[in-house]
Amino acid sequence: MDLILWRHAEAQEWVNGCDDLARTLTARGEKQATRMAAWLDRQIPEGTRILASPARRTVQTADALSRKYKIRPELAPDANVAQLLELVQWPDAKGVVMVIGHQPTLGQTIAQLLNLNESACSVKKGAVWWLRNRQRQQTVVVTVQSPELL
Repeated sequence: MDLILWRHAEAQEWVNGCDDLARTLTARGEKQATRMAAWLDRQIPEGTRILASPARRTVQTADALSRKYKIRPELAPDANVAQLLELVQWPDAKGVVMVIGHQPTLGQTIAQLLNLNESACSVKKGAVWWLRNRQRQQTVVVTVQSPELL
């Protein structure tokens, strides 16, 4: 199984009292999402299962890819690693699953799957971590890509 974790691109800053789920991408974030989506579209196979948080900024990030995806409340900003792994059926699912979500959940998932001493990895806005589970129950990093390098 391959698991692709894509953090939403740069979004408007959260201010006290605003609806976190309604925050939208900045102009820079739209460019990040477009660049990363173009790269991903060349890399991921047809049939990749794509799941996105219900937050507006993740939906906008997913829309840049122009592929079908499902919005899943289990991936909201308050999600946890167990919810994410259960949703994607790690490590037993077949094929490739992409999650478009948030920090710290994505970074915590990476740290857990790679057995890192840290509780979470830092995942830059708009960046992708591509992980693969091998038959020996070993997780390897296929690639890490940042939109600034595309």
